[in-house]
Amino acid sequence: MKSLLNVLSLNVLLAAATTLVVAGAPASADAQSKIGVVDITRAISETEDGRKARDKLKKLTDKRQKALDKQKGDLLKMKEAIEKQQAVLSAEVLAKKNQDLQKAFAELQTNLMEFQRELSAKEAELTKDILERMTEIVRRIGQKDGYSMILDRQQGGVVYVPSSYDLTDVLIQRYNAGEGKKSGRPKPKGKSKASASKK
Repeated sequence: MKSLLNVLSLNVLLAAATTLVVAGAPASADAQSKIGVVDITRAISETEDGRKARDKLKKLTDKRQKALDKQKGDLLKMKEAIEKQQAVLSAEVLAKKNQDLQKAFAELQTNLMEFQRELSAKEAELTKDILERMTEIVRRIGQKDGYSMILDRQQGGVVYVPSSYDLTDVLIQRYNAGEGKKSGRPKPKGKSKASASKK
């Protein structure tokens, strides 16, 4: 599913995390800036939550792609039939068949664009919570370790950076360890009517 993530690029989701300016970093102009980078796309794909999201996206993609492939096949058959019969068809009938072909082609294009929008929206939905947790973890790393700025490697125009600046593995480890996960507290059980009536 890596190719799918590369195609979509997570543009919408990662826009907010392109540059993470860390609060609490040294503000002095004389202080040496400490900058790190993370590869959010790789981090998401290497977490259990990210793999689950990828599997759900793949199921959706396979289902819709099958329907699109059938529609494309039907369109090609229409085109081939017109080409074989055009010598014997009247001008009126040929014009009608060509009109039907153009309509079918327009429907295929519309369905393809709708599928792309649906897939992008579904990816945003499935990875929203993952990205929020990772952004919070990155902020904690920046504040605790004194980073002035942490950039997303994919969106920040980073061409080269020493491995010592790359915090992706740290981010993945802390995410998989459960950091930033919202723990739902169990609701206090109310007294049953039976126990209340005994008192």
